[in-house]
Amino acid sequence: MNEDLEMKNRIEIVEDNDVVRDGLKLLINSMSKHNVVAAYISCEQAIKNLDKDLPDVILMDLDLPGMSGIEGIRRIKKRNQEIHLIVITVHEDSEMVFEALCAGASGYITKNANHSRLLDAIDEVQSGGAPMSTRIAKMVVSSFQRNQNSPLTSRETEVLELLAKGKSYTVIADELFIHKETVKSHIKNIYFKLHVNSKADALEIARKNKLI
Repeated sequence: MNEDLEMKNRIEIVEDNDVVRDGLKLLINSMSKHNVVAAYISCEQAIKNLDKDLPDVILMDLDLPGMSGIEGIRRIKKRNQEIHLIVITVHEDSEMVFEALCAGASGYITKNANHSRLLDAIDEVQSGGAPMSTRIAKMVVSSFQRNQNSPLTSRETEVLELLAKGKSYTVIADELFIHKETVKSHIKNIYFKLHVNSKADALEIARKNKLI
């Protein structure tokens, strides 16, 4: 093997969008200290070739054909604890963030992050850090500041927070990638759990008890 390649960080990409995958590969290979050893469209392919590729860092999408990125992270970490996994996704809802981090992800970067942030994230995880987009980091911090005895699920809390920002049911559905009817169902459950009949009362109780 070429000695220069042996010295480079071995990066693997798991992303089913051809344009995004090729763009990430081009960006990472443009850095002299990194080398993309493999790029796959599914977790199944990545896991199958894990022992051959021996990646130091894996950039993992969450929405993938077949096995989800979260399950892929869980299985890869079970196989090799030394591999750092950075989630690269469009999702910013707390439920998916926490599932990914609990599965073993070392960082969580959204696809709209600039190129330098992504490259910095790779360096950061290898130095023992946990890189996250600003909004994700705020979400993690705020989750610890909330009332840990909240009767609401993480998704219901998200819906209530968006309601507090004046977002409509349609906008909430779009932002959380769920159906409008699902939003209505969550709000119905929120009202029931907080023993209220209106948005104003729900928000008043939620703020008073630090549920949001």
